[in-house]
Amino acid sequence: MPGFDYDLFVIGGGSGGVRAARIAAGEYGARVGLAEESRMGGTCVIRGCVPKKLMVFASAVPDALALGRDYGWDIAPAQFDWPTFRARLDAELDRLEAAYRGGLLGAGVTIHDARATLADPHTVRLATGETFTAKHILIATGGRPHLPEGLGAPVLTSNDIFLLDRLPERLLIVGGGYIACEFAQVMAGLGVGVTQFYRGEQILRGFDDDARALVAEATRGCGIDLQTGTDVAALSEDGQGICVTRTDGARAWFDAVVYATGRHPNTEGLGLEALGITLGARGQIPVDGWSQTAVPSIFAVGDVTDRMNLTPVAIREGHAFADTVFGARPYKADHQLVPSAVFTRPELGSVGLTEAEAAERGPVEIYQTAFRPMKTAFAGRPERVMMKLVVDAGSRRVLGCHIVAPEAGEMIQLAAIAVKMGATKEDFDRTCAVHPTMAEEMVTMRKVTRHHGTIAKG
Repeated sequence: MPGFDYDLFVIGGGSGGVRAARIAAGEYGARVGLAEESRMGGTCVIRGCVPKKLMVFASAVPDALALGRDYGWDIAPAQFDWPTFRARLDAELDRLEAAYRGGLLGAGVTIHDARATLADPHTVRLATGETFTAKHILIATGGRPHLPEGLGAPVLTSNDIFLLDRLPERLLIVGGGYIACEFAQVMAGLGVGVTQFYRGEQILRGFDDDARALVAEATRGCGIDLQTGTDVAALSEDGQGICVTRTDGARAWFDAVVYATGRHPNTEGLGLEALGITLGARGQIPVDGWSQTAVPSIFAVGDVTDRMNLTPVAIREGHAFADTVFGARPYKADHQLVPSAVFTRPELGSVGLTEAEAAERGPVEIYQTAFRPMKTAFAGRPERVMMKLVVDAGSRRVLGCHIVAPEAGEMIQLAAIAVKMGATKEDFDRTCAVHPTMAEEMVTMRKVTRHHGTIAKG
């Protein structure tokens, strides 16, 4: 395509941008440039999913050791060394970043290690002063943690947790979403005394109510002081640490405070408004089903669009964009029935409608069970797990599946295939159980737990 420096210029080196660049250049031969102002790999690889999951693994070790003793193993007391883990974590992130960079270079993508902004619908300007033109521009700048203004004392975000020189003894986490809940349990597992404030009635808003309640129960069961209906009124520093005044006037002191109260699309200063792109209330870039903005040459994928903020979704959006624009294979990324997982202990896996959402749409049946799993019940532990199916009372199709259990993330990935295919409750029932497993309960629930609505007759 003569007249442009590139066929495609991608702003952002996270999961969605990297996938789009690699497919466009490597599979379709497009001339692609990509600019990333920070580390290649974006939030998920550098300061999100990957390092968090490694911390989840690390934090689960003390519980595994304790369970080993209950199973008869003579295990000496162990102590966690944060600097050792932190060094290994940093090395792993360096390896992953190099792999992402190598994949781009191998596909023929030109990498610019600089911040990029938009000068016009076909021109990007780098912080170095260079400008490049492109027939298509893809914005994949992701999101960033949101902090309230005027807090009165220094606080941390989820980005900072991976960079701590040492672990605090007393930690307050503010928030009730999956990031707050995951890090609360991670830090508690690593030996930190954790308090969690959430202003709402129950944590994990948006997930199924029964699943939320069980995760909250497990959170308190592992020693976290989870306080719902509670928020921070004021912060200050003194000789005892960070003084936190609650909304009810009570005060407590902490060594560190982490705010995990949401993320906002990373669009500030990109120059979008000057080009006629009106941002949404949270700063998100409005796009159509093809990930195209109001300016035809400019597209956006991933968290910056605030559609469904999950890494695999950003990857699908980036791939669909590249196939559509450069591969003559037009299709839209599918945002329906996307599974997700919260990596607490136990994990929460979910796909499809919650019970409340389904009940608003028509008659549904609920099949649900909660029980003590064999592994921990043998050791005399009280922990429970839950399996739940939300079923359309008319079509018998499974509308939602919700699991709270160890490795629920692994289970929901497989269950999501059946739900995505339109499986009915009878399809689940016809599937033979694998015994003895927790997951066998998914195909052995026969009695309806609750009804919502009635099916009209005649």
